[in-house]
Amino acid sequence: MGIDQYWRRRAIALTGVLGAVGLLAWACASGGEEKKPLKNAASVASPSASGIPSAPTAMPTVTVTATAKVTAAPPKKDGDACEPDAVVVNMAVSRTQYAPGEMPQFQLTAVNTGERACTFDVGPKALDIRVTSGSDRVWSSAECDGGTGSSIQMLRRGIPYVGVVTWDRKRSTERCQGKRTTVRPGTYVVTLKGTKVKKQVFTLR
Repeated sequence: MGIDQYWRRRAIALTGVLGAVGLLAWACASGGEEKKPLKNAASVASPSASGIPSAPTAMPTVTVTATAKVTAAPPKKDGDACEPDAVVVNMAVSRTQYAPGEMPQFQLTAVNTGERACTFDVGPKALDIRVTSGSDRVWSSAECDGGTGSSIQMLRRGIPYVGVVTWDRKRSTERCQGKRTTVRPGTYVVTLKGTKVKKQVFTLR
């Protein structure tokens, strides 16, 4: 073997050894590096990270409350109808005894206690005077009224309306037409229908 071949083989072997040492060193260096963890897939897909606006949260519940509209009543003025509780009504018999042929008379009064002047119906349709004897209804001013049965009066505060109703001592019929019977002497009761006016007693001779 020549000297040239000897040194050539030695160079090849040395090169192989150095290559193996370098490969080993590279492998060690690669194994020592700290591997960075992969980003979480969820965080990568997060809309805020990608610039996509997030989905809106649940919309608040809107409650609509219906409010009743109350219309104020117009203020009262002079000449309007009287409030029922603002008028004090009374009735009185003119005498407690009547001689034969004398006609009983009943006095009606109505007083406005309200602040303003107002109108009030004092006609027999609204204020029906009735004469009775026991359970027998003898006479009614509403039945014997020849008009509409209404009489609207303007009542000023504190100034009473005074009216007089006369009974002819005969039984009433529808509108008091036709033949009517004269009642007998005796004791009778007079009342004002639909009111709290106290009944009164009188005698016919």
